[in-house]
Amino acid sequence: MPKSQIEINIINSSPISFLPKKKVHTVIERILLDHKKKNGTINIIYTSDDYLRNLNKQFLNHDYNTDVLSFQLDEEGSLDGEVYISSETAVMQAQEYKVSLSNEILRLAIHGTLHILGYDDAEIEAKQKMTELENKYISRN
Repeated sequence: MPKSQIEINIINSSPISFLPKKKVHTVIERILLDHKKKNGTINIIYTSDDYLRNLNKQFLNHDYNTDVLSFQLDEEGSLDGEVYISSETAVMQAQEYKVSLSNEILRLAIHGTLHILGYDDAEIEAKQKMTELENKYISRN
């Protein structure tokens, strides 16, 4: 039986130098284990508003800023994906929601990972389920 392997990479290519890594790594690992995912690679990429807007336009045909984008890159037998987080938008949202930047980044990383796992937030009930899961994982930290 092959050994399980979950790889979580956190890459900061944003204009903000200090962004949480250890907390994000821990919570993403917990989510994957809770969802019985034993193999895969998740890349969490902190980036700028401009870069994320370009991705949003290129891949989703949406010409506006967003806080997080997820891309499922599944290889056979494993869960692979990338979560892009705009650090600049996260800073603004943290101030708006009166939470720490670390908390907001964590929420966005969780949200993006849940999308990679197949959760959707297009409908009200599905969005509520995602919010419940986000709150569950944030409260564990």
